[in-house]
This record gives sequence, structure tokens and C-alpha cells, in this order.
Amino acid sequence: MKTSKRSISKGKSMMAAAAIAIGLAAVLPTAQAADQAAGQDLFGGKPAGDSAYHFSDIQFLNATTGRAAGNGFLIGTSDSGSHWQSIYKGTWQFAQLDFISNTTGWALAKSASNGPNALLFTTDGGSKFSKLPTGKLQLQRIHFIDKNNGFGYTNAFAYKTKDGGKSWAKIATPVNTRYAEFVNDKQGWALVILPGLGYNLSRTTDGGVTWTTSLHVKADELSGGKIVADGTQVWAQFNGGAGMSQQSYSVYASANNGASWRKVISQSTAGGGNAPGEAKGLVSQGPASPGGHPSDLELVGGTAILSAYSPAAQRIGIGRSSNGGQTWFAPSDTVGYANTISFTSTYVGFMADTSLNSPAIYSTVDGGKTWYTKLEIPTKP
Repeated sequence: MKTSKRSISKGKSMMAAAAIAIGLAAVLPTAQAADQAAGQDLFGGKPAGDSAYHFSDIQFLNATTGRAAGNGFLIGTSDSGSHWQSIYKGTWQFAQLDFISNTTGWALAKSASNGPNALLFTTDGGSKFSKLPTGKLQLQRIHFIDKNNGFGYTNAFAYKTKDGGKSWAKIATPVNTRYAEFVNDKQGWALVILPGLGYNLSRTTDGGVTWTTSLHVKADELSGGKIVADGTQVWAQFNGGAGMSQQSYSVYASANNGASWRKVISQSTAGGGNAPGEAKGLVSQGPASPGGHPSDLELVGGTAILSAYSPAAQRIGIGRSSNGGQTWFAPSDTVGYANTISFTSTYVGFMADTSLNSPAIYSTVDGGKTWYTKLEIPTKP
């Protein structure tokens, strides 16, 4: 999620332990089996697409059970990443995982590096996928609420399904929308670009019939952003310019459904210019500073978590706020490049380095102060 990522509150962290155990038995029989399949065994053979294996997404249902995917593989763990087992190996190049239980889930994946994403569905944890026809619809992100209802997004449009992805209906969004996020059938948000002016963050409460501007952010350069929403909390990232391996961007937070906003991060850089928005941010640098690129944004149990990476410093890290952006905490970072995250609580989370340079999975149990290496993909000498 990546992609986008979104709130963990969609029920995944609330799955009953019995359901997790039943599904896991079919996918990850024993931790010992996962241990024997580590390293070279997990990533042997020829990768799909690229010349080497690398991660593209990671998703944990709870603190112990999760999956990671990449170019031609899907692996899983039942013990917080201490052991991993191969679930799928083949030609699908995964872009996003979206499981609602340990057995039922969807994925976006390509069959060719230059091809569109296909929508895949599984009921056995990912060992077998069926392709759901989407016609000319080329989805970039998906978010399923339950086995029937979900949302899909392209770069400019939003869609909804009520039959598990078999059919999709377009949701009306403002002109020049570049990112949308729906909480349910009625409530949604859209990041809209205004050439020469900046960004509008618009809101609908009637399923896209009408939209109102909740926030306007001036910007010299417009390069998109992200939105996450959960309950009354909304967080929005606005990207400015990039250059010299640096990214300028701003992050705004609202704790009252957009009635008022607080600028949390205002990162201006020499290579990317001014951060979007005229207000001063709570902090002038995001994670993996200086000049880090934002990678992933999640809302987990009321805590906002932003991951980032610094190409020049070769570091990855996160920042977080548990009070709607009133304070911002950035714990220590670690070696790495581009990344995606999956946190199951404020302090317990997982990070996948998605680069070809140092593909690995890390975990933290203290909110990012300390990172533990859980799995590394062997790289070619």
C-alpha cells in the first residue's frame, strides 16, 4: 500500500485468533518449515521481470501473522518474521496486497513489467490466485472493507465494488484529482491539483455527488501526494519539487474531519525548493533527514506513521504522532532505501526495503527506536 497505504482500522487487526489459526494451517503449516525455506531457498530460481528479487509490499494482519510480496513471489510468516515460508512463486509481479483475513485477499500484480496491473483474488491465503476481469480499468490501488465491498483507484479516478471486485462503478471526483481515498460509501477525500496555484483537499459526504474544499495549499511545483483517513482523523501529504536526491513536501493533519488543520511537516530542500503551503510546520524535516523522500503513510489506532528514505545518506526511518499532529516524534533510522510499512499498533510494525540495493524486512516493537532484521534477500555478488 505501495500505496497507498490506509488505516489499519478496517478490521484486520481485530480478527479472531481462531480464524487466524485456521487460515494459517493451510498456508504456513509450521515455523520449522518456514525456517528451512529461508534465504536461498525462498528466492532461488529466476525472478519475474527484474534481474533480481525485490520486495514491493508487506502486510501484517496482527503482530505475528503477515505476508510480503515482490517480483514473482509471495511469502508468509506466523511468528513475527522469525521464520518465513514460500506461499507462491511464479510470473506475477505483485504491486499491492490487500488481505481481509488469513485466507481471503486481493492483489494487484503485473504479468509483464510494462503491462497494466491485474486484479487477483484468493481464498487459500495466496497459493492460488484467480484473475478478476476489469476491462480497460487499470487500478493502481485497492482497499477492501469486507469480502464484497471495496474501493479501487487509478491515478485520477475512484471506483467502488459491491461484489468482491467482479464489477466496478465509477465515483465522481473533482476535475484534476490526483489521489482519492474513501472511508465508506459516503465519505471520501480527493487531492486536487490547481496548475499555477497549488492543491485543494476536497471532501464529500454523499458518495461523490458534491465536493467541498476543506484545505487549500499553495505550491510552486505539483507532484502529487497521499491521503489517509480514519474516524475523525485525516492526514494529507503534499509533494513539492525534487532534485539533488532531495524531496520537498508538507504534511497536514486534522483531528476533526477537516474542520481545522495543523501543518505538521514543512520540508523545504535545496534541490526541491519550497515546501507546499505558507504556514510554518511543527518540524522542518521529515523522517530520514535531511531531504528524505516520503514513502508510506498509515493511520493505526489513531497514530499517524510516515516512513521515508534518504537516497544520499542511504537511510530509512519513520516519524509518528499519536495526538493528531500536536507533537511529532522521529525515532532513529537504519540503513536502507525506498520502503513500505505495515504497523499493527503504535509500537509494533514491519518495514520492507523495496530497493534492489538492500532488499530486506525489518521489525520494531518500540515504535521505530530499534529495528531488527527479519529477512534479507540474497543479492548477486
